[in-house]
Formats: sequence, C-alpha cells, structure tokens
Amino acid sequence: MIANAFTGKARQPTDSEVAAELGPAKANWDRLLTGLAQDCDLTTREWNSSSRKAGWSLRLKRGDRKIVYLSPGHGVFMASFALGDRAVQEAHRSKLPQEVIEIIDTAKHYAEGTAVRLEVKRPQDIAAVIQLAAIKLAN
Repeated sequence: MIANAFTGKARQPTDSEVAAELGPAKANWDRLLTGLAQDCDLTTREWNSSSRKAGWSLRLKRGDRKIVYLSPGHGVFMASFALGDRAVQEAHRSKLPQEVIEIIDTAKHYAEGTAVRLEVKRPQDIAAVIQLAAIKLAN
C-alpha cells in the first residue's frame, strides 16, 4: 500500500506541497481531477484528515455524498472508494480491467461498503478510477 505523503502533518497540504510530493505523477493527478469533473460532475473537493497518523486525502463529493478519496504518496497516489453491494455488482458487469475486478473481489468489506483502493501510476489507471466513480454515482 502507498504511504501517505502527508502523514503527521497538522494542516492540509498546499498545491505546491502536493506537486512536490507527486513529482511527475502530478500530471495524472490533474488529469484525473479534470476527468472526474467533466465525466462525473465531481467538482466539490475538500481536504480531510481523520488523524495525523492517517495523513491527508482529497475528498471528492457530489452534494453530501462522498464518492472518491485521493491520497497523495511519494511519486504516486491512491484513489479509494467505499462501494455498496449494487456498485460492486455493476463493476462486475462493466468493462473494467480484470486487475481492478480482482482488487474489488479481494477488498475488505465494512458496514460502509467494500473498501476499494487503486494505485494510480499510469495514465490508463485514470480511466478505471473515472469509470468506478461513475458506477458508484449510479448505484
């Protein structure tokens, strides 16, 4: 699992701090944010930290509904979802890459849903995150 780059920080990271930690992965971060805004209308963004130990993540929401969390690491970042049962079923019927389906199938299940965490390392990972966000929104 990716270590959060902002573990132990008392305040939310600035854009320049995020860019410094992500390095070249910042281009994927920006592409994903743009894609989520355009394709899923996810324009409400807020930084959140449940504890200093957990670090900071950027929460993307529609209304009060939390859709995806983006957690910056060192040169890479993680997209995290809590998927309900219907969203998991729809993911299986979708054309998501098999590796994403395997991540969903092996993810832990909690009362809030199935905790799906996808590392975003390559541009092709962006499409899977956007597709999963659309599935969550529809279900």
